Amino acid sequence: MLTQQKEEAIDIAFFIKKIQSALAYRESFYADATTTAFRVLNGEGDGLGGLTIDYFDGYYLFTWYSLGIFEFRSLILEAFQQSVSFKGLYQKKRFDSKGKYLDDKDDFLLGTQAPAPLLIKENGVTFSIYLDDGAMTGLFLDQREVRKTLRDKYAKNKKLLNTFSYTGAFSVFAALGGALETTSVDLAKRSLPKTTEQFENNHIDAAKQNIVVEDVFLYFKYALRKKMLFDIVVADPPSFARSKKHTFSANKDYVKLLKEIIQITKVGGVIVASTNAASFSMMRFHDFIATAFKELKGKYKVLESYSLPKDFRVHEKFQEGNYLKVVFIRKIK
Repeated sequence: MLTQQKEEAIDIAFFIKKIQSALAYRESFYADATTTAFRVLNGEGDGLGGLTIDYFDGYYLFTWYSLGIFEFRSLILEAFQQSVSFKGLYQKKRFDSKGKYLDDKDDFLLGTQAPAPLLIKENGVTFSIYLDDGAMTGLFLDQREVRKTLRDKYAKNKKLLNTFSYTGAFSVFAALGGALETTSVDLAKRSLPKTTEQFENNHIDAAKQNIVVEDVFLYFKYALRKKMLFDIVVADPPSFARSKKHTFSANKDYVKLLKEIIQITKVGGVIVASTNAASFSMMRFHDFIATAFKELKGKYKVLESYSLPKDFRVHEKFQEGNYLKVVFIRKIK
C-alpha cells in the first residue's frame, strides 16, 4: 500500500512529492565531495515500499523489489525526470519469488550510458562501480560508516582477514588505514580481479596483499592448521550462501561462524561481526556473540555497534527494514 489516505490519488504529483522529500532528506550527502555514492530513496523509509534508488556520481540505479511498485514504473520515472537532473538512469529487477535478479540484456534506461567502470568516491576512497554487469554493482553502500571506522580507528599496524570479501572494500580501507597486511577470502573467482582492481584504484600494490579464492570455511581450517592469527577479522557473510561443501544460513550458522573466527583472532584482537539478515534483531545477534564466546570459554568486550546509515532511511513502523547489524568485538581471552 503506497498511501494510508483513501482520498490520496496515486498520480505523478504523488510520486514527485515522495521523490523530492527523499532528495531533501539527503541534501547533505550531495554536498559532500568525498562521497559520491549513496542511497537517495529507501523503500518503506521513504514511503515507496519495494523500490530503492542509489546515486553513483550523477547516475541513478533503480532496484525494483515488487511487481506492485514496478507497475507504476512509467509514472515514477516521469516524476523522477521532473525532479532530478542526471547523467543516466539504470534499473535492476529483483521481484521474482526469491528476490533474485531478473537478467535483462541491458539495465540501462535513460540519459547517457555510464563508463565501465564508473569511478566513485566513498570517504575519499575510490571504487569501481559497474551499473550494467548483473545483480551487483561492486560495493555495498550500507557499510560506508563501518569501513570508515575500520580505517580511522582500528587498522593501523594490524594484520586483517576479510572473509566473504566480495570486491575487497574492507581490505582497501584497512590498507589505507595503515594495516601491515590484508588477506581477502571469497569463493567467487571474480573476487580476485575485482579486488585487485579496487586496490589499484587507490594506488595500493595488490601483489603485496593476499587475495584468496577459496571457500571461507576451508580457509578457516587451513588457518587453524597453520596456527595463523589475525589482529582483525571482518565477517560480513550473505544471509544465505551455498558452496559445494557448505551451506550457510545466518539464522542457524552464525554462532558456528563466530567460533571459527574467534579461534584465529589474537587475544586483544578485534572481530567485526556483521549480518544483513532481517530475520533476527540486534539483541539476538548479541546473543549469538555471547553464545560463541561462552562455548569456547572465551571473554570479549563489545566496542561499538552499527545499523543502517542515515541515507538508508527506515520507517518507524517498519523496523525489520533496519536489517544491518554490525558489532566491533574485542577478544579478551
